[in-house]
Amino acid sequence: MALLKGKTAVITGGSTGIGLATAKRFVEEGAYVFINGRSQAELDAAIKEIGDRVTGVQGDGSKQGDRGRLYTAVADTGRGLDVLFANAAIIDVARIGEVTQEHLRKALPLLNDGGSLILNSFNTNAKGTDGIDVYAAIMAALRSLASTWASELRNREIRVNVIGPGTTETPGINALAEILNPDPNAADEVETFQGSIVWLARHATAAEVANAALFLTGSGERREYLHLVGE
Repeated sequence: MALLKGKTAVITGGSTGIGLATAKRFVEEGAYVFINGRSQAELDAAIKEIGDRVTGVQGDGSKQGDRGRLYTAVADTGRGLDVLFANAAIIDVARIGEVTQEHLRKALPLLNDGGSLILNSFNTNAKGTDGIDVYAAIMAALRSLASTWASELRNREIRVNVIGPGTTETPGINALAEILNPDPNAADEVETFQGSIVWLARHATAAEVANAALFLTGSGERREYLHLVGE
């Protein structure tokens, strides 16, 4: 049975990496998905890769007018919104908290009771890492915001969760590597280091994070959890 049949989802930053993998996973499970991205070329490629039941809205999620266009497109369908996956980009470090709150304000009037809000953070939200103190603090702030929103939205039974993956194999991995280590071989060095401290000795994959996002929509059963951890 399709776990998200009849549901509508918005995935910000959905044209590449974790956002794209999550959009594909949601559509596989029956959802209709709205994605946005800055690059029209990347957005067009993502829509082609995803296939059916997807609408792409080009724009910069950090700009108020572009955010408005995204949620206007959702409102025009008249179906409301069941899932918002706020998938923040690494590049927008200084404004992640502000932009995420703005997305919530735009989405909240559309979000159906019993819906799901998922914030994409990073595992630095719970531990210190040299060289990215501000980024780590903002990631931790997202966890705090999620706790507050979960309390504020409890009467509408809207679930609020945070995903905090470690280093993930995405197009943005090199940007993160350069933040951690401004060296010509930064990407290779970060991969080697991560492989030494992670049990699986590798980066996570975008598909694995997408499976976690699917689980957090709350639409699955216990068998879905077994699928996530067993395959």
